Amino acid sequence: MRKVGLISFLTLMAVVCLGATVLGAGAHDYVGCTGCHNIHYAVAEKAFGVDNTQTTNPRDGKLDGVSALCLGCHQTPENGGQGFMPIFLTTTHPVGVVPNEKIAHLSDHLLVNGVLECTSCHEPHPSNPNYKYLRVATDEGAAMDKFCALCHPAKVDLMGNYGLGQEQLPVFSSMNEAAGAGEFTQDEVIIHNETPKYIVPQATE
Repeated sequence: MRKVGLISFLTLMAVVCLGATVLGAGAHDYVGCTGCHNIHYAVAEKAFGVDNTQTTNPRDGKLDGVSALCLGCHQTPENGGQGFMPIFLTTTHPVGVVPNEKIAHLSDHLLVNGVLECTSCHEPHPSNPNYKYLRVATDEGAAMDKFCALCHPAKVDLMGNYGLGQEQLPVFSSMNEAAGAGEFTQDEVIIHNETPKYIVPQATE
């Protein structure tokens, strides 16, 4: 009985002193589903409770779709986000673009309506065990070239270093409920469910 009480006390103190994030395996574990989705008062497609209508894409000026939803959290408040680990599109990998085949070769299943978005690289659901929610396991970042080879196979010695071809890279997805969350080979991964756009913005008074 005393042992159980001590463990409970130590757990409580860890939460108080270190924050509740110690209980989550990743940042999104702590946020939970409703950190991104709002079941009854969604402001964007797929019951998203966050959106970003302020940030512009330096590539073409526009930012919409799933990347705008990601930047609803991962952008500074003055630029339309929540301030959580802000991402600045002027210094990051481009999103909202149609891939140039001379630069990147990737499966259509990694694109969202033919466009490279944040979710082409990251699968943000907490069931993803990979470092930074990347779609490919990188040994906690020590083997980032495995992830880069998902789109840039000519620039990585994937076979020499890992004995794998690009088509053999296991790609994580949680979007196929019939198959369950898990790993799929590149050509089988589905990252975008084609659901009806049934969400209508709230009427303004």
